[in-house]
Amino acid sequence: MEWQIGILIIFGSLLIVMATGMPVAFCFMLVNLVGGYFLFGGVAGIEQLVLSVFSSLATFSLVPIPLFIIMGELMFHSGLGADVIDLVDQWFGRLPGRMSLMAVGSGVILAALTGVSMASISILGSTLIPEMEKRGYQKPMTIGPILSAGCLAIMVPPSAFAVLLATIGEISVGKLLIAIIIPAILLALLYIAYIVIRCSLQPELAPSYDVPPIAISKKLFNLLRKIVPIAFIVFSVIGIMMLGIATPEEAAASGAIGTMIVAAVQKRLNWNMLKKSIAGTLKITGMIFLIIAGARGFGQITSYIGATQGMAEFASHLAINPIFIVIAMQVIIFIMGCFMDSMAIMLLTIPIFVPTIVSLGFNDVWFGVLLLLNIELAQITPPFGIALFVMKAVAPENTTMADIYKAVLPFIGLQFLAMALIIIFPSIATCLI
Repeated sequence: MEWQIGILIIFGSLLIVMATGMPVAFCFMLVNLVGGYFLFGGVAGIEQLVLSVFSSLATFSLVPIPLFIIMGELMFHSGLGADVIDLVDQWFGRLPGRMSLMAVGSGVILAALTGVSMASISILGSTLIPEMEKRGYQKPMTIGPILSAGCLAIMVPPSAFAVLLATIGEISVGKLLIAIIIPAILLALLYIAYIVIRCSLQPELAPSYDVPPIAISKKLFNLLRKIVPIAFIVFSVIGIMMLGIATPEEAAASGAIGTMIVAAVQKRLNWNMLKKSIAGTLKITGMIFLIIAGARGFGQITSYIGATQGMAEFASHLAINPIFIVIAMQVIIFIMGCFMDSMAIMLLTIPIFVPTIVSLGFNDVWFGVLLLLNIELAQITPPFGIALFVMKAVAPENTTMADIYKAVLPFIGLQFLAMALIIIFPSIATCLI
């Protein structure tokens, strides 16, 4: 069977199964089992597939995933995330779009603490939107900044998405976690510049208001009181990894322990909070591991029918500049993001795209950064980005999905700009590795 026909059959089967509403991980498992039976020799083939999937899960490189997730759960349930917002609020003064800038600043810090986009959006949305509307802020400057800043969690270590992508694409986990730092800062700076410029040109979007004066001594005291625990958690993950003291797995364990220590010192660690954090971690980790199992099985089947090698050879023989193939892949992922879940996009594209990119001579870590940016984009892309529906759940009742779509569009444009800059200047993603 030609690989082109085989890949059409496999993808067609996947789309049909996914149309039933079955969870993505189970869709891949079903297709893998049926494909393994017919391609690998019946029951013996399925047994071999199961053993192969088990060996792919029983690997030390997956350890950071549950540890990063429990960090986010502890931050969310202990209320440490709300402290971040209070801290940032005191330092923005009377800048244009002050509360929108506060959303971005808080989103960056929360991203470094939680690693979970949905948790960041929930904290920022439920905390900031009521106050922003009370101050007369309009939806483009409330919903847009919060959505975009919340999704930065995918691009900032500790990022479970980055570990998952690196695992599926067989990219260095440590290098990818370090490589995404500069692109995340670039994205945050683009958001800040856009907010300041637009609010200066259209002040009615974010009316200025009197800020109660706070003595600089009190500001510094609060900064030290609240920044030291936050800095301790960030350093326990990112710092020791960048200094070469710890591997990504050890840094993840250090971060989880550091978060528990901070919660305990601030007397927020109790049995009920710990129980909720562990339950949430088990639920999310279980689904992620099912997704990884499905991805590995899917990768084996596509490799067996020759699709992976065939796609790489096809791309390498095209009479065009290879960078246009990279751009075409990003366009495909963006279109998929309008209609599909981020996990499904990763499972469908990474097993084929990453080997193709490597065969063309590109840096796999650089391409992994582009993929993460695009997958982050999928979470806020209308009409079915999951973050849009999380925002709808925490936004005021008078907020429609149309309001959310319109508010997020400029920030989607800024993400395209960031991706273009990384494609033109690859060192943005590779200078730290």
